[in-house]
Amino acid sequence: MEAAMKHTVQVEVGGRPLTIECGHVAQQASGAVLMRYGDTVVLVTATKEDRTREGIDFLPLMVDYQEMGYAAGHIPGSFFRREVGRPSEKETLTSRLIDRPIRPLFPKGYALETQVIATVLSVDQENEPDVVAMTGASAALHISRIPFQGPIAAVRVGRLNGEFIINPSLKQLAESDMNVVVAGSRDAVVMVEGGAKFVSEDDLVEAIDTAHRAILPILDAQEELRKMIGAVKDAPPEIIEYAGLIEALKKTAAEEMRQVVTTPEKLLRRDRKKALKQRVAEELSVEFPEQGKEIKGLLEDLEKETVRRLMVEENRRIDGRRFDEIRPITIEVGILPRTHGSAMFRRGETQVLAVVTLGSSSDEQKIETLAGETFKSFMLHYNFPPFSVGEVRPLRGPGRRDIGHGALAERTVKTALPKDGEFPYTIRVVSEVLESNGSSSMATVCGATLALMDAGVPLTDTLAGVAMGLIKEGSEVVILSDILGDEDHFGDMDFKVTGSEKGITALQMDIKISGIDREIMRRALEQARKGRIHILEKMREALSTPRSELSPYAPRVVSLQINPDKIRDVIGPGGKVIRAIVAETGAKIDVDDTGRVVVMSPDQAACDKAINKIKSLTQEPEVGQLYMAKVVRVTDFGAFAEILPNIDGLIHISQLDHTRVRKVTDVVNEGDEVLVKVIEIDKDGRIRLSRKAAMEKPGDSRE
Repeated sequence: MEAAMKHTVQVEVGGRPLTIECGHVAQQASGAVLMRYGDTVVLVTATKEDRTREGIDFLPLMVDYQEMGYAAGHIPGSFFRREVGRPSEKETLTSRLIDRPIRPLFPKGYALETQVIATVLSVDQENEPDVVAMTGASAALHISRIPFQGPIAAVRVGRLNGEFIINPSLKQLAESDMNVVVAGSRDAVVMVEGGAKFVSEDDLVEAIDTAHRAILPILDAQEELRKMIGAVKDAPPEIIEYAGLIEALKKTAAEEMRQVVTTPEKLLRRDRKKALKQRVAEELSVEFPEQGKEIKGLLEDLEKETVRRLMVEENRRIDGRRFDEIRPITIEVGILPRTHGSAMFRRGETQVLAVVTLGSSSDEQKIETLAGETFKSFMLHYNFPPFSVGEVRPLRGPGRRDIGHGALAERTVKTALPKDGEFPYTIRVVSEVLESNGSSSMATVCGATLALMDAGVPLTDTLAGVAMGLIKEGSEVVILSDILGDEDHFGDMDFKVTGSEKGITALQMDIKISGIDREIMRRALEQARKGRIHILEKMREALSTPRSELSPYAPRVVSLQINPDKIRDVIGPGGKVIRAIVAETGAKIDVDDTGRVVVMSPDQAACDKAINKIKSLTQEPEVGQLYMAKVVRVTDFGAFAEILPNIDGLIHISQLDHTRVRKVTDVVNEGDEVLVKVIEIDKDGRIRLSRKAAMEKPGDSRE
C-alpha cells in the first residue's frame, strides 16, 4: 500500500494557531481531518454510503460528537470503565451545534446516508473542543466527494473589560459577560448559540460581527486544504422538473390551499390540509398514475410557496396577526397545591406547565466531564409529549431537541438566580409542554420564571423569551415575532432571544438560507426586544415579585459554617453521631469538605433542633467566656475539665479558689461540675481555665 501523504494548513485564530491535517488518518472515510488547537486535538470524519433510503423526505444525516476519557487522562467512572450508554448532555448539545450549521448546506434532493463523527482525542482545559469540532466537520465534508455546499467555520466570542475575545480560555469565559458561538460562511452568519449577562442588542450585533470577521481566515484555510488534495465533488442530485404536474396541481389546489393556510386554528388547519392533499392526490393520480410520491412533495412546495407569498405580497400571516404582534397570553400561578411552585403559561396555541421542586445539596447532579467532576444545583428539564401536537408515539427518554430546548431555557433562567450561598437549595424546574404551535422553548422560559417566583426563589429579575422568524424573497425581507410552527417550518430563520429590559441573556439562531447580514440581525433583535418587553408586562401582571414565603410543603433549609477540623466531631466514628442527630430530629444533614453544614426538614423546629446540636458539637472556646465544666481528671497540679464536647482545659491549682489550696481534691473531684472562665488559649490550642475568676471575691457579694 502506498504511504499516506500528510497535508497541513495553519491559521491564527484568537492569537493561537489552528492546524488542520488530512491525508494520514482515517483514510477509508469519505473525508477526515485532525484538528489541533493548542493541545486540544479532535478527529472529525465524514462518511457517506452510496445507498438511498426509500420513501424518506428528509436529509439522512447523522452527527455525533464524543469526548473520550483518555483525552484528559481520565478513566471513565461508569461500571464498565468505558464510554458507554447515552451521550452526556455536553456531547448531545455539541452534536446539535455541529449539525445545525451544516445541515442546510446539502443540496436539495440529496438522500444518501451520511454521518459526521467528531472524537475528542486530547484536551488541554484551555481550548474548548466544541468549536474546533464544528470547523472540523466542515473541513472533513469540504475535502470529501460529498456535495456539501460549504465551507463554514465557527468561533466562540466572549468579552472582558469591554474587549471582545475570540475563543476565550476557560478562565476568561468564567469572567466574561457573554459566551456566544457563531458559525458563518464567507458571506453571512448561519448560526448563533450562546448566553450573556444582560447584554444590549447593539453589543451583541457587534460581537457577532467580530466573530464573523475571525471566521474568514479559517474558510480560506479550508479552501487551501481542498486545493492541496485536489478534491472533486460528486454531482448534486438531478432535480427533475414536473412542469405538467405542477401546472395541474396549481389549477386543482392553489385556491383551496390559500384558504387552508389562512385557517388560524392549528388542528383545523391540519385537518383541512390533510383533506385537501387526499383529494388532490386522488384526482391527479388518474392523469399522473406514476407520480404519487411526487404529488405529495409538490403539494408541500405549493403550501410553502402560498404561505411565503401571503406574507411578502399581502403582508398577512397565517393567523392574521401583524408581523410584530405577540399572540394572546394567559397566565396562572400556584395551580398545583402540593408542589413547591408552579405556573401555567399559554401564548396562543402553545401552553406550558412549569413545576419547581426544592431539594438539598445531596440532590445536586453530579456531572463527569473532561475537566473533572462538577456538581449542578440548578436543573431545567423540558418534556415534549406526543399529545402536545395531537400525535401518537411511544414515550421514550428525552431526545436531542428536548435536551437542547431545556439547556437554552436553563441558560436563560440561571442568570437571574441568587448567588451561591444566598439560597441554600438545589432547584429543579420541569417544563411540561401541554400544547405546541411554535415557541414552546420560549414559553418554557416564561413559565419557569413564574414558577420559580411562585416557589419563593428570590430571582433578581423577571425573564421572558420570544422566537423570531424570517421570510426572505429576493430583496424583500419580512421579520416575524412569536412564530407559529408552520411559520418556522416554511420560513428561513428560527431566532430565539431571551432576557429582560436590561438586556439579552441567551439566544439561539438557525438559518435555512445561505445566511443573514448585520442589518437583518439588528432589525430582528430590536423587534425581539419590543416583543420581550410586551411579554414581561403580561407576566408582571400575574406575579410581579417572588413570593415572600416558601410553600408550606417545601423543605426548610438552614446552613451554617463550622471549622473543617470539627467535621469529624459532627460525623462521629463510622457516622454514629450524625446518624443519632438525624434519628432524634428527623432532619436531613449534609456536610461538605469545607465545613458547610446544610440541614433540611419540612419542620422548622426539627431544623433548629439539629442546628443547636451541631453547634454544641462544634462550638469553639472563647477567652473571657464562662462555661459549666465537668472535671474529667485530677492531678497534683490541678484539674482537667471538659468545657465543650471533646474540649477540655486545665484549672491550675492556683486558679481553684481565691484562698490558697493545699490539695486539689479539697476543692474538686472527678465528675464534679464547676463554673469556670477561659483565661488563655495559647498558640498550640491549650486552654487555661480558672474557677477563681468565675467566682465572686470574698466581700464582693451584693445585696
